[in-house]
Amino acid sequence: MYDYLVVGSGLYGAVFAREMTDAGKKVLVIDKRPNIAGNVYTEDVEGIHVHKYGAHIFHTNNKEVWEYVNRFAEFNRFTNSPVANYHGELYSLPFNMYTFNRMWGVVTPEEAAAKIEEQKKAAGITEPRNLEEQAISLVGTDIYEKLVKGYTMKQWGRPCDQLPAFIIKRLPVRLTFDNNYFNALYQGIPIGGYTKMVANLLEGIEVRLGTDYLENKEELDAVAEQVVYTGPIDAYYGYRLGALEYRSVRFETELLDQPNFQGNAAVNYTDAETPWTRIIEHKWFEFGKDADGNDLPKTVISREYSSEWKPGDEPYYPVNDEKNGALYAEYKKLADAEPKVIFGGRLGEYRYYDMDQVIAAALERAGVEKNK
Repeated sequence: MYDYLVVGSGLYGAVFAREMTDAGKKVLVIDKRPNIAGNVYTEDVEGIHVHKYGAHIFHTNNKEVWEYVNRFAEFNRFTNSPVANYHGELYSLPFNMYTFNRMWGVVTPEEAAAKIEEQKKAAGITEPRNLEEQAISLVGTDIYEKLVKGYTMKQWGRPCDQLPAFIIKRLPVRLTFDNNYFNALYQGIPIGGYTKMVANLLEGIEVRLGTDYLENKEELDAVAEQVVYTGPIDAYYGYRLGALEYRSVRFETELLDQPNFQGNAAVNYTDAETPWTRIIEHKWFEFGKDADGNDLPKTVISREYSSEWKPGDEPYYPVNDEKNGALYAEYKKLADAEPKVIFGGRLGEYRYYDMDQVIAAALERAGVEKNK
């Protein structure tokens, strides 16, 4: 009945479904959740688009991807400028001249660079072997101790000297006063929320929600020539080689009868004692305004708690260490031998993808399918 059964209505599944439908193929999209859009799902609460599965800020240097998403949504001019809170002391993230001035009282880029170099030398780091050493070599000991160490331990559930250095290599460090966290040419949030954007991607495509693929696999496999699977690859194989590790996130979300809780979309709590990693105030992704440009009288906040994934939790971040990489390689051998199944997305490929990378990968795979 269908050329493609797409399992999952997140970005990978929605983009692939759109491309193959436009190429004249018959596509069915299913999702076990009661809503489309996967982890970019936004729900309307008192006129505020709440990022139910964590903050999603679209950013990319890929012009093709940017032009593609702009076919399905208009983006606002949101710039990600988080604030770090260390026991009530507030610092700029990314680490920039405001951060260095607040930490050390330095005023010039030369003074800031000298201070970082002095602390790196004092720590005796030449070739960073782990995240702790990598962070100190980038920003010095003081900033590492206050703004990196506690937050990272909460995020990954492991001491920093037990984490690989590459995790923090993309940490933005600037000897300027630029508060834009991302070095991306294009950035913003879809006006009207991500759910609206994904609905536009899936327009005219059959979607069945509340449908668990793995529970109805045999019956669903029979309705399509090919399956595009965007769920966890180890779950597809019934964890037969063992479970891959993920970090999960738990959210405590509150509607508050006040117009402004923290004055910023994201505040990271970088001390080890505060149990949450950050608080998101969702209205500031769209400048605190409703669709008509009026100030919103209430606000919605979400406290994020990072946790070790266990069955039943939502898997968020693959733990890309050596052990899990080796296990994924074994699962990939099984996946490569499946002629009828395409594995895609963050969970299907066990990769930390940004949104633009997910879309680029889906477009690339769709291009391969069209050229068959």
